[in-house]
Amino acid sequence: MASIENVFDQGVETQKHLVIIANRLPITVTTNDSGFQLQESVGGLATGLSSISNDFKIHWIGWPGVSPDELNDSQKQDIVNILKEKNIYPVLLSKQLVEDFYEGFSNKTIWPLFHYFPSNAVYEDRYWQAYYKANEDFCNILLEHVNPNDYIWVHDYQLMLLPKMIRQKLPLAKIGFFLHIPFPSFELFRLLPWRKEILDGILGADLIGFHTYDYVTHFLISAARISGYEHSMGMLNVDNRMVKAEVFPMGIDYEKYLHASKDAPVQKIAAEIRERIGNRKIIISIDRLDYTKGIIERLEAYELFLKENPDYKGKVTLILLAVPSRQNVETYIRMREHLERLIAKINGENGSIGWMPIWYLYRSAPFEQVVALYSIADVALLTPLRDGMNLIAKEFVAASPNSAGVLILSEMAGAASELGEALIVNPQDKNEVAKAILDALQMPVEEQVNRIKSMQWRLSRYTISRWVYDFINTLESVKETQRHLSVNLLNEKSKKELIENYKKTGRRLLMLDYDGTLVGFAGRPQLAGPDNELITILKKLSSDKANEVVIISGRPRSSLKELFGQLNLSLIAEHGAWYCRPDRDWEMLEQFNSDWKKTVFPVLQMFCDRTPGAIIEEKDFSLAWHYRRANPQMADLRVKELKDAISNLVKNLGVGIFEGNKVIEVKNTGISKGRITEKWLKESAWDFILAAGDDLTDEDMFAVLPPTAYSIKIGLQMSKSRFNIETVGEFRSFLKELGNISSVLEKAAAAI
Repeated sequence: MASIENVFDQGVETQKHLVIIANRLPITVTTNDSGFQLQESVGGLATGLSSISNDFKIHWIGWPGVSPDELNDSQKQDIVNILKEKNIYPVLLSKQLVEDFYEGFSNKTIWPLFHYFPSNAVYEDRYWQAYYKANEDFCNILLEHVNPNDYIWVHDYQLMLLPKMIRQKLPLAKIGFFLHIPFPSFELFRLLPWRKEILDGILGADLIGFHTYDYVTHFLISAARISGYEHSMGMLNVDNRMVKAEVFPMGIDYEKYLHASKDAPVQKIAAEIRERIGNRKIIISIDRLDYTKGIIERLEAYELFLKENPDYKGKVTLILLAVPSRQNVETYIRMREHLERLIAKINGENGSIGWMPIWYLYRSAPFEQVVALYSIADVALLTPLRDGMNLIAKEFVAASPNSAGVLILSEMAGAASELGEALIVNPQDKNEVAKAILDALQMPVEEQVNRIKSMQWRLSRYTISRWVYDFINTLESVKETQRHLSVNLLNEKSKKELIENYKKTGRRLLMLDYDGTLVGFAGRPQLAGPDNELITILKKLSSDKANEVVIISGRPRSSLKELFGQLNLSLIAEHGAWYCRPDRDWEMLEQFNSDWKKTVFPVLQMFCDRTPGAIIEEKDFSLAWHYRRANPQMADLRVKELKDAISNLVKNLGVGIFEGNKVIEVKNTGISKGRITEKWLKESAWDFILAAGDDLTDEDMFAVLPPTAYSIKIGLQMSKSRFNIETVGEFRSFLKELGNISSVLEKAAAAI
């Protein structure tokens, strides 16, 4: 697959279209006495993606910031036409819908819960209904403008239902989703009444991106515990469609911030600030005014620093830039009042004539002023209580003109996983933050430079452009894997060919795994018995004199005999250790040793005791540790521990550890479905071979089959088989069709 960069280099005619769907557009519409005006949005995704607009033909879909209630019909049409010229398609939401969808569910339910403030979360059904309706409105606008080959990239917590809605309308679409805020731990996420709907909505995407590995882990755990989707290396099988969850730490336009501090307007502002502050050390704190940002706790730590280090009074100034946020929400009004009282207290108790400990700015600041603050700061104090990424930290590092300055960063910010050279602190620990301020102010310049340069090098490599390219290339890779798997599906053409060969051949071998192939899995193996339909199918197949039907399973021989002893079937038990033909006794493939079991069994028993829901199944030549009913997260941990523990015990015993579907099996290394299959293949000149299975043990069987054999993997995993069939039910239907054909052939032969 060619990289996206190379595709764009080929010229405009091959340029890919990237459809960005986000609540926030790069242009905001506001109303005034003369009508309306358009202004560019500052910060966030809009600013980030502007740096790659020359490489992608970008189309935007989102809320323009104005409601249709505020406009007449002519103004609405004018706005739509003007934005359309810029490849922007507005979603016009009524004032009430915005109130309930955005201010309500998005910011009163999802925002506090995902940022670990569950006591602030509000669960109201009308908010949920509005959220669903708004996501539907976004979907409808998208459907009017999307093309089949477009990349669709849905952004953030306001639109978590949208990927599934798009998938239902456009099943083959290339859909990515990125969450810019933290994804909470399962214990918090499970509090959400609409948790499954949210998860299933996100899982409508092909690729799901997060800022950090922790967020990915939390999401995968919730997907398993709530929606039942297990994962392997971040890959999930969702309704027979492969979905990938991956880490993509969002970068910045590094060069823009690196060079901005040298611009004349920035230097002028920086000089003015420096002149007013004099030779004092400057600490900057820049944040949106939000309870997740830890601004109150930060100022309390600064107050503690001044108390414990009185020599710094008059020698340091904290410039606090608090950008207004949700100014009409009661929680934010109270927080601002609390903040301003605290600032007045600190200034009043510690300040002197000519010196204020805190310069407080409650406003939005233009780009030049923000960069000026970055460039003159000795210390950047950024200690959110929880933050998805925190791009301000990256901007400060990039904009340090002489590679000097110290970043104090909360360990709860996503950026902390990338900016390890910062002074990483617990934002709730005022003593630790106060000590970090002192350490930062006393840090030698040489050490500051070494730390900043290391972080700058990293940021220069993973920029906003790289972030976009990585995401889109990975999305294309996921779609390629999906296409590969779909090619291997037993489609109508292949199925027709198989059936024609089945009809005209005279000596057929059918080797069928049992659990996960002929029946679904159960919490305990003994509960997954054959139903009447399966018995009928097997009777029809085995009644055909041209067929030898073999059930090849990991189950013990007693279990298989009980389930199928009354049928005209050959049985293979314990993955090939035992076999028997109809009306004959069991035989061993060879003599196997089982003395090792007395060493391994106590270890398995100990892990059962430590893992509620796990059970041991003892067979003649193997021990199986089943964990289907155990807590998935605990089981994942125990599986690793168990494999390590047993590996040391069985090194020289001729025993191996084999991993199946929710089972760890310890058995003799000489036992495999491949070996017993080779025995069957040598015993007759088979005209037709069909083999089916669902897990790793069946891969040994597929590997020894001749190229002409029809090998079928149940599920959409990569396999040595020729074909895949998506589900047990679909494979059963296929076998039923073969059984009916056998019945017809038998009747025709009897009539001759």
